[in-house]
Amino acid sequence: MALFRDTPIRQKLMTMILVTSGVVLLLTCATFIGYELLTYRRSAVRQLATLGEIIAAESTGAVAFENQRDATEILSALKAERHIAAACLYDKNGKVFSRYPADAPKDVFPAAPLSDGYRFVDGHLVGFTPVVQVKGSERFGTLYLSSDMEAMYERLRLYGGIALLVVLLASVVAYALSRMLQRQISRPILSLAETARAVSDRRDYSVRAAKHGADELGVLTDAFNHMLAQIQEQNEVLERRVRERTAELESANAELEAFGSSAAHDLRTPLRAIMGFADVLLDPRASRPPVDAPRYIRMIRDASMQMTGLIDDLLAFSRLGRQALSRQAVDLDQICGDAYQSLQGEWAGRRVELRQHPLLVANGDPALLRVVFVNLLSNALKYSRPRDTAVIEIGVTKGKEGIPVYFVRDNGVGFDMADADKLFGVFQRLHHAHEFEGTGVGLATVRRIVERHGGRIWAEAAPDAGATLFFTLES
Repeated sequence: MALFRDTPIRQKLMTMILVTSGVVLLLTCATFIGYELLTYRRSAVRQLATLGEIIAAESTGAVAFENQRDATEILSALKAERHIAAACLYDKNGKVFSRYPADAPKDVFPAAPLSDGYRFVDGHLVGFTPVVQVKGSERFGTLYLSSDMEAMYERLRLYGGIALLVVLLASVVAYALSRMLQRQISRPILSLAETARAVSDRRDYSVRAAKHGADELGVLTDAFNHMLAQIQEQNEVLERRVRERTAELESANAELEAFGSSAAHDLRTPLRAIMGFADVLLDPRASRPPVDAPRYIRMIRDASMQMTGLIDDLLAFSRLGRQALSRQAVDLDQICGDAYQSLQGEWAGRRVELRQHPLLVANGDPALLRVVFVNLLSNALKYSRPRDTAVIEIGVTKGKEGIPVYFVRDNGVGFDMADADKLFGVFQRLHHAHEFEGTGVGLATVRRIVERHGGRIWAEAAPDAGATLFFTLES
């Protein structure tokens, strides 16, 4: 600081401005990167834990019956998760029962399962999940998952490069500004110093300092405040981005947790049926197959088909988030007509009165919009099945500010509006499965497609009085 004390005032001002800007930017970038790192680690643990619960649930039968082939096939599905480095299933004795990759050496996996939970070890996120039929019941084995942290490192490299670029650009801008602003401060001060020196040397009290006026001080104050406003604005922009990213991550994590919980529950139902009837057929105490064996086999087949349908709907629903929109002008009249014809198997042989009013030409993805109409029309046909004559009406009306509102109306069984918030959730059904078939994914798919098109969807209905589903699209 002693050397800095004798430095000319111009250099002091430039140094202070550059150091202040650089420190603030470095601290801001470091805080942002640190927060992103912490958030990602938490998100990675939740995502791997959810994946582990699903795989463990699907592996229950294979581990319980020591079906190594099925266990290997279940673990092979992890190849879709490119960051999963290794996985294995331990039997109830703690021995490795099946591994992924199948050709991985044994020393890649722990010799015995550790305590349940997920933790970061040697640059990997690893965890152990119990393989049980129902939480708290008998434990059949343990699932081990190991995920690399390459995604986190890629993100850190990206953010580090961005932070470095921001600091360099900000330093250049700060340097240019400091050269301009320091003159506004040093010029009047140097003028005052020269005047004071003249007065001191010559003892000439008639010498007057050049008047820079109040406007000069005002300009100096405004320039300084402007610099502070720029820094504050940059901080507010970064904080707003952090809040937005946090809200997005929290929303995505909440949806993922709800989605995984619902999926695991609905997939277990047919699996329990399969295992229950299989146990009856394989009962070692029976000397011969039971009389109802054919019926049990049919029920096992039906449960397998139900699980296949659930898995197919799950895959289709998950692909919607990754599928890029191919926007173009779409004739909704043609899309709706094609969708209705594709559902011929649902209305053939029935008395169905279709009232299709002229629709509009919309801007959207024709393939995805066709999925919207297929699901809405299928929904209307299904829930109007108890009627002697099903009446389905399709049209468009004007909403607020003239926005087109499309609707599909039926005279079916309807539902209670108190349950309307469940209508568009994944695996949410308002009627029992024995009354109306379905997996509860169709309307959730419609909601996701409509929201990706910048619109919204809602419903109006009453019990035994039909239902109307409305949706909008981005104009």
